[in-house]
Amino acid sequence: MLLHDESPDAVVAREDAFLVKTYARTPFHPRDGKGARLSDADGRMYWDLLGGIAVNVLGHKHPRLQKALREASSTLMHVSNLYYHPAQGILGEKLVRASGMSRAFFCNSGTEANEAALKFARLATKKTNLVALQESFHGRTLGALSLTGHDAYREPFAPLVPGVTFVAPNDVAALEAAVDANTAAIFLEPVMGEGGIIPLSDEFLFAARRVADKTSALLVFDEIQCGLGRTGHLFAFQKSGVTPDIITLAKPLGGGLPLGAVLTGAALEGVVKPGHHGTTFGGNPIACRLGTVVLEETERLLPQINALGAWFETEAKKLPVVDVRGAGLMWGIELDRPAAPVARELLAAGFVVGTAREKVLRLLPPYIVPKKALSEFLDALGVILSRADGEGSPAQEGGGSLAALGMTQNKEKAA
Repeated sequence: MLLHDESPDAVVAREDAFLVKTYARTPFHPRDGKGARLSDADGRMYWDLLGGIAVNVLGHKHPRLQKALREASSTLMHVSNLYYHPAQGILGEKLVRASGMSRAFFCNSGTEANEAALKFARLATKKTNLVALQESFHGRTLGALSLTGHDAYREPFAPLVPGVTFVAPNDVAALEAAVDANTAAIFLEPVMGEGGIIPLSDEFLFAARRVADKTSALLVFDEIQCGLGRTGHLFAFQKSGVTPDIITLAKPLGGGLPLGAVLTGAALEGVVKPGHHGTTFGGNPIACRLGTVVLEETERLLPQINALGAWFETEAKKLPVVDVRGAGLMWGIELDRPAAPVARELLAAGFVVGTAREKVLRLLPPYIVPKKALSEFLDALGVILSRADGEGSPAQEGGGSLAALGMTQNKEKAA
């Protein structure tokens, strides 16, 4: 195997030989892109409706991100957190002012943000018990995994952090029964992503705030997937008006580079001191420069996200599906059949989508996605769902189902 061979077959063979297999990869090889378009190793074009799982919110090759990357990379690539650099404070100020929180801590990822939030909550309350939701997802490290309400993720690594109680989403009575004087924090995703795009009701969020205040617990909102503009609000909590004590962020924040954040409110003021927590790479100067661009561009795009989301919901509900859930540009389309084969057919037809649980198609497109892309997606999905057998054809057939859908793929490379 030649080391410089980057053909699809060589890439697969090299990974099979040398990488730990933590992912069952789809046989798809994106190599280039522009805007909401991706192109694969053969030059076929696709609409990117997954955005790197909610990361590439400004699409591919965004000119402001490219400019910021060139400029930032011409200075220092890394600065130890023992010392100062300007980019952290600039991005921190923007996040604090936009959210109404008090301070920001930067890390590398969403799971690390939730680990920090867990430590901060224990530190502030001197308590250890936690309440989270069934079917939630908060990360893969042991602390974050302990908060993840999905047995398939948890059981291989048990025993995990003890003292976590899981309640059903939007079940106010169950939440009130689970939270008591020993509860350190309630961890919630305002819109549950991996759980199947399940928005938490305003009633449930208000109840969480009320019971947290009553028991002196902290309320933590994990906005790693649903935050930073995804639901049409800069922060998902802003829709309900329920303000948490801690917000965790990641995915789009670094413009494609690893960057997570924890935003803390008044309940944490003066609690976390030097030595309590730390990070080597968190708050990297280049990632923070890109994060400032992402935040500024996202704020500008919020009206477009809301308008496109409202249109999409109306159109998607015309399809023969079980349910359509979400807001802005975060959507789950629940099917009456397994979603993975349908996602493979959509990929063969030129649409990159994700799945959540067994029967939900998950859409997390870039905020710059054109209506044309979503309209073509809905047309293709309608054709696929109209088939009696409902079985998808493998994506590796390279567009074999395109003719059946009455579509063709543009083989011109993304510029």
